[in-house]
Amino acid sequence: MLELHTMAGHLIRRLNQISTSVFQKHVKAAGYPMTSVQFAAMSALQANPGIDQITLAGMIAYDKVTIGGVVERLEKKGLINRERSEKDRRAKAIKLTRQGEDFLKAVTPVVVKLQDQILSGLDQEEKEQFLQLAAKATAVKQ
Repeated sequence: MLELHTMAGHLIRRLNQISTSVFQKHVKAAGYPMTSVQFAAMSALQANPGIDQITLAGMIAYDKVTIGGVVERLEKKGLINRERSEKDRRAKAIKLTRQGEDFLKAVTPVVVKLQDQILSGLDQEEKEQFLQLAAKATAVKQ
């Protein structure tokens, strides 16, 4: 019989649950109403202002359809804006607003600090090894 706690998929799902829980707990306690996906989207937009929704979804490995809701919620909060793209008139270019830039600057230290808690069962060398292996595993093309 296959032991569930030795299966990669189960352990990855559990680690995702832990990561999401830690993120929500710390970010909410610091007074920032956002999800980890919203943080990822805003970080990608900070590094790549003016990209379209499909490019954004690819950059953060998120579903192209579902990213629409994420973008919509960030826009309603005044953290991003969408304008017609100069490169492709059918697409909308997404950028952080000034409020979005300030918000991201304020929440980033909280997110950086909580990273250690996600892997709190590992020592520093194990954390570094885990991150290297996770990056290698996620770089594989499906």
